[in-house]
Amino acid sequence: MADDVPKGSGESETSESLKAFGEVLKAFRKRAGLTQEQFAPRVGYSVPMVASIEQGRRAPSKRLVDKAEVVLDAFGVIRAAARPLTRRAGLAKWFEEWAELEPLAVTLYTFESRLVPGLLQTPAYARTLFEKQLPAMSDDKIESNLVTRMERASILTERPETIYSFIIEEHALRRQVADSEVMREQIDHILDLGERRNIDIQIMPQSRGFHAGLGGPLCLLETEDNTWYAYCEGQGTGPLSSDPKEVSMLQKRYARMRTQALSVEASVGLLREIRGAL
Repeated sequence: MADDVPKGSGESETSESLKAFGEVLKAFRKRAGLTQEQFAPRVGYSVPMVASIEQGRRAPSKRLVDKAEVVLDAFGVIRAAARPLTRRAGLAKWFEEWAELEPLAVTLYTFESRLVPGLLQTPAYARTLFEKQLPAMSDDKIESNLVTRMERASILTERPETIYSFIIEEHALRRQVADSEVMREQIDHILDLGERRNIDIQIMPQSRGFHAGLGGPLCLLETEDNTWYAYCEGQGTGPLSSDPKEVSMLQKRYARMRTQALSVEASVGLLREIRGAL
């Protein structure tokens, strides 16, 4: 699941606003006598992410703003500084809420039937998607989206305790949306990520007829307080749900898909076969 279809109505935050917020956050953190290493776990984010926000390189989520306001006893100043940052750069409006949850996940499951999931994409693969997007994007918009995509993907290495599972339709990997060199690099990247002990990558083979994911892509996410969320993306929409009945139904589908897809080991073999054919 990805932020592949950003809409033109969203304005990117200016770098000045991001830097200004970062300075405010850093000032209140230091006022509280906290290092980044001490502050990060109190707001539920990684140290690199806090550092990136303080340096003005990443927009804060609403959850971080709210938690920082309380943890740092900021008298409303942090919320006020965040008001100009009404949108996250490079994200579709309907995707923002899910993107805020991703860095908080202790479990994250993704099924994708269209393209390589956004969290697994290389810069070259993602750039190709943005360059071919309709309506066409400006160069600045492409760069903004690319930075955001790669920052999102950083959670795979920044949160090694989080359990990640990806199921990808075989045809999504065989679809040559970019040149062979980019596709080979993309598959190598997936293979490298799959070697991490907390990341499972499975391929749903084309030989599999009916399977439980034919209803379309889906994501499932569990936060530290054991709340589960579901996200199902379409063209220009991405409803987020925490309704227990809906989430349970999608969990059952995902569990069935894990038995219907190739094993992790067999998936590695297929990925190497696909790479060899490029």
